Amino acid sequence: MTETTDVSTGTQNGQTQQSLATAAARNLATTTKSQPQMQSITSRWLLRMLPWVHTPGGAYRVNRRLSYAIGDGRLSFTNTGTDIRVVPPELRELPQLRHFDDDTILEALATRFTQNHHEPGDTITETGQPADRLILIAHGKANKIGTGEYNDHTILGVLADGDYYGDHTLTTTTPTTWEHTLKAVTPTTTLTLTRQTFQQLLDQTPTLATHLHNQQTHPQPPQNKHGEALIDIASGHTGEPQITHTFVDYETTPREYELSVAQTILRIHTRVADLYNQPMNQTHQQLRLTIEALRERQEHELINNPQFGLLHNADLKQRIHTRTGPPTPDDLDELLCRRRKSHFFVAHPQTIAAFGRECNRLGVYPQSVEIDGHAIPSWRGIPLLPCNKIPVTKTRTSSILVMRTGEQNQGVIGLHQTGIPDEYEPSLSVRFMGINEQAIISYLVSAYYSAAVLVPDALGILEHVEIGH
Repeated sequence: MTETTDVSTGTQNGQTQQSLATAAARNLATTTKSQPQMQSITSRWLLRMLPWVHTPGGAYRVNRRLSYAIGDGRLSFTNTGTDIRVVPPELRELPQLRHFDDDTILEALATRFTQNHHEPGDTITETGQPADRLILIAHGKANKIGTGEYNDHTILGVLADGDYYGDHTLTTTTPTTWEHTLKAVTPTTTLTLTRQTFQQLLDQTPTLATHLHNQQTHPQPPQNKHGEALIDIASGHTGEPQITHTFVDYETTPREYELSVAQTILRIHTRVADLYNQPMNQTHQQLRLTIEALRERQEHELINNPQFGLLHNADLKQRIHTRTGPPTPDDLDELLCRRRKSHFFVAHPQTIAAFGRECNRLGVYPQSVEIDGHAIPSWRGIPLLPCNKIPVTKTRTSSILVMRTGEQNQGVIGLHQTGIPDEYEPSLSVRFMGINEQAIISYLVSAYYSAAVLVPDALGILEHVEIGH
């Protein structure tokens, strides 16, 4: 039954009202209210877990041992419809063409590649067959399979977009055979260049022939497996042999990370700041929400910034691909084994959910670890921290980061500067800018930050992780 009230007589359903109504009573009551809420606030685990290093000079220089470029990068491609072509300058990523400066010849070389398509399960190369071509993986994924210790087939690695195989076949003078079998895991597009085609171009271009000859007659100085200048040490000797002489060489142009900034100007009308401060201070609430937004942007930049963001600054050797698509325990183990003392993973929440599905499918149940009173999923005791700033592509793929942190551990560190003028929080300042003719107060809110990877193996990335599988 619907209840009706006669406002003119104060009656309900024909009965006289006997007490004060709640609508009228609220006019005399103090409303209990919350602080302004903000949906975009996240846990910001990366900001909380990174060790922050004071950078008084505004820049941080990472000094390392001298490393030699060995041409193990990835190549880039362009396409016109289904026609795919390697970007000519990217061919310098091949060891044989490192530092070759004739773009015209590289352009001619790029046009000589032949495009091929392989379905899942197709064999691209087969162990023991003649090796006579360079293979570039333009798109897709292929397993590199070899013979294991017990004569079984073992997956030795995964090649994906931008990788290459068989570059040694172009310059060898004796017939060779493939050492590994390449088998397509997904639909894969490759570009191939035969030794015969390369030799024809070599006969027509003396500058390229001279470059290759100089590479063979002037090999790179001795280096360790990380590409660093070798420190020559004698060990295991007896008697009085001549002890080797050595020194530790440094990079002459070390990288410097400058502090970046995120800024905004907060405006508040003086009437609001003067009259409407009970029970909450309007200026403080405006600043609180503005600072929350700045911190969210700060974490986004630490992940995605092209100059210092972690996704863009991981070493190419520390980027690996999933074996099948979705993130499996095997993939995370592969990521962990490439570095020592990993402190935590960082992944998009949807990626963590995809990993959980794979664990459930395999009957594996990872344990949780407690951090600041929160139960966090983990793998091998290393927490999987959520971060929604890691991009998810239109094809539903993402990345998983793992890192070792701290200066003492030669890990990943955050950079900031404390003690700045008008500091409101560490490395965040709020400066009064004045009052304009419309009686509006302006505050400049600035946050200064950056991140540095001290050695390449401090940061690793599992790329092209399928989360919609």
